[in-house]
Amino acid sequence: MSANQTAPEKKSLRERSFKITEHPRYKWVVLSNTTLGILMATINSSIVLISLPEIFNGIKLNPLAPQNTSYFLWVLMGYLVVTAVMVVSFGRLGDMYGRARMYNMGFAAFTIFSILLSITWMHGSGGALWLIAMRLGQGLGGALLMANSAALLTDAFPSTQRGLALGINNVAAIAGSFLGLIMGGLLAPISWRAVFLVSVPFGLIGTVWAYLMLHDLGKKTKARIDFIGNLVFAIGLISILVGITYGLQPYGGHTMGWTNPGVLAALIGGVLTLVSFVAIELKRPEPMMNVRLFRIRPYSAGNLASLLASLGRGGMMFILIIWLQGIWLPEHGYSYSSTPLWAGIYLVPLTIGFLVAGPVSGYLSDHFGARPFATGGMVVAALSFILLIYLPVNFSYPVFAALLLLNGLAMGLFASPNRAGIMNSLPVNERGVGAGMAATFQNSAMVLSIGVFFTLMIFGLQAYLPHALLTGLTHQHVPFQVAKGISALPPVSLLFAAFLGYNPIAKLIGSSILSKLPSKNSHYLTGRIYFPNLISHPFGHGLTEAFIFAAIACLVAAVASWLRGGKYTASDIDPSSPSNEEYERELQGSSPSTAAPVSAASRTQGLDPGSRGLTSD
Repeated sequence: MSANQTAPEKKSLRERSFKITEHPRYKWVVLSNTTLGILMATINSSIVLISLPEIFNGIKLNPLAPQNTSYFLWVLMGYLVVTAVMVVSFGRLGDMYGRARMYNMGFAAFTIFSILLSITWMHGSGGALWLIAMRLGQGLGGALLMANSAALLTDAFPSTQRGLALGINNVAAIAGSFLGLIMGGLLAPISWRAVFLVSVPFGLIGTVWAYLMLHDLGKKTKARIDFIGNLVFAIGLISILVGITYGLQPYGGHTMGWTNPGVLAALIGGVLTLVSFVAIELKRPEPMMNVRLFRIRPYSAGNLASLLASLGRGGMMFILIIWLQGIWLPEHGYSYSSTPLWAGIYLVPLTIGFLVAGPVSGYLSDHFGARPFATGGMVVAALSFILLIYLPVNFSYPVFAALLLLNGLAMGLFASPNRAGIMNSLPVNERGVGAGMAATFQNSAMVLSIGVFFTLMIFGLQAYLPHALLTGLTHQHVPFQVAKGISALPPVSLLFAAFLGYNPIAKLIGSSILSKLPSKNSHYLTGRIYFPNLISHPFGHGLTEAFIFAAIACLVAAVASWLRGGKYTASDIDPSSPSNEEYERELQGSSPSTAAPVSAASRTQGLDPGSRGLTSD
């Protein structure tokens, strides 16, 4: 080799893997990795949900004590709060610095905080605060994953396959939420730390895999970080979500905290702050959130439908778990220690429905548009909630399973086409922040739905539970003054007890009183039958109100979905080009059918009519 010649530079494995983006199968690499990420995040969310009793036992903290209610709520809802607040900002960062990079950071962060959660060494309030802090950190990783996974899929798949791809991704999310219930029921009795460790191997594999194989196909947007917009948005949304969280706690002589001046200030102040955020963003040259995207009718209608659907179904999981763990399973011979596992198993029909409908409806929406499937899904979901109203609290399981299957089919019919419709309507350089905004609507509605469902349930319990407690306890020879004091307690603790699969009667009465009762009465009060029978009638009234609310939300979501219009695609518009009437027309909300035809020059550059502008049918 001559002196002037140099040896070829040896490239790293990641640099060599850039060539895979040119391969037709690269899109399936993106789908498989993002599906793993979403599966991991949703498994972790629901596995914690079903394992809370063992987790609190592990840190030696009673979550039902009045002073510990806030710990319970923040472990339960802190993850959702963080993802709802941060997902838009992380989507914008993905548009600016690369979606694959932000997504990979999410995988790594999620894995690190999963490890930190499992090594909790403190007990009592210190242990609870550690768990809350690490769950918030895990929420940051989840927000990075959620904000960028849909954008990566939209970049990798053509518009004719996005519904299928996003449908498979959605199926993984729903399947993960139910797999988490079963895995939590199996792992938590063995070790509560295993609940957090189970996701670590998948996180390590996914992190390395994403680093080596995922690359950005979309164009990065050169812009400065909108610190003012991020700060104002975070303050507004955090205020609302924190207000909802503390509104569920008793205040003064009230059963809930909605009259608490602090809660009212947080809710009203949060709403006013978000209104000011919109005004600020409209004037910013490089906004965090491009609110003008809501001028695109399919995007705004799809997000409104998603928000309403999440309002209708977000609290449903909690209600079903309370129903099974706190009432139905103990009444049918299951011990309280085994109810978490069996609650997950008995909810499997809901997952099956989604697994069947999700990919099929996504595939069909690629060809016929999102409107008929998303709208029909919401109508069927409303019907399933109406039918659940007429189901007795002590139901026949085949009927219950059939209604769960119907609801799962309906939600699968809606979710995949709606998500594909939202992503198809976004210009290429706005997919990260657009997906983040969509996820924020969905996650915020989930928190709000939990607040609404719990509120309706507590109001239903408050109307009937005190009398049932007073008469039931005195009938079992509990002293009248003791029974009267217990019946005057806020029902929120009993609702949380049912959710956690506890029988709180022994702690409420006290060992000193129980020891003085006849043995027959004492064993009956603390057995697995008395508490479910006690709350089943009051619970049924709250259940009716919650399902009516869910049905109304789904029907309004169906109207919003129908208003999106026909099939609409704005897949590869580049707003940075010198002349782009299509993009400007899109943001002005013009009908897709009025889009100017694509020039011959565009076609010669290898762009089909649907990729350069808008298509409709």
